[in-house]
Amino acid sequence: MSGAGVEAPAAKPAGAKKSAGKRGGNAVKPGGGERTIVAFCCHECAYAAADAAANARTSLPPTVRLVLMPCTGRVSPLHLLSALADGADGAMVAGCLEGQCHYREGNFQAIDRVAFVQRLLESVGVEPERVRMFTMSAGDPPRFVAAVREMDRVIGSLPPLERA
Repeated sequence: MSGAGVEAPAAKPAGAKKSAGKRGGNAVKPGGGERTIVAFCCHECAYAAADAAANARTSLPPTVRLVLMPCTGRVSPLHLLSALADGADGAMVAGCLEGQCHYREGNFQAIDRVAFVQRLLESVGVEPERVRMFTMSAGDPPRFVAAVREMDRVIGSLPPLERA
């Protein structure tokens, strides 16, 4: 796979400022800095769909950072919570269609873990829609693009995540 247009979040040195940028839509947080969504994508379906979308030159919102996972079953609640704690405004998990996981039941584990994190966020007063699960096949890049755009729309409509 070429990976064109797909990148992982780059580490910034301590004290580095985020640029406000001139990206349209809801990409800029009130008070400066860009909104960020971390997308944990399974290698077999979601990342393959992202790669196909990139090869077709389909643009994704600039707020999304893809993280390649062997399977969504490997995404733990700690991954999702750490993404939010480390500055992301939202986190999404994108995997195989239900019942069609290449590792048998990894996507069912991910669905349960995302639901757990949503309940946890709600219990501490954070919007549960900041974390979502999407399923798709490798041959359906438009579904991946739609999921990313939906997540970007939802996160853009929420207030910035308060951090201590």
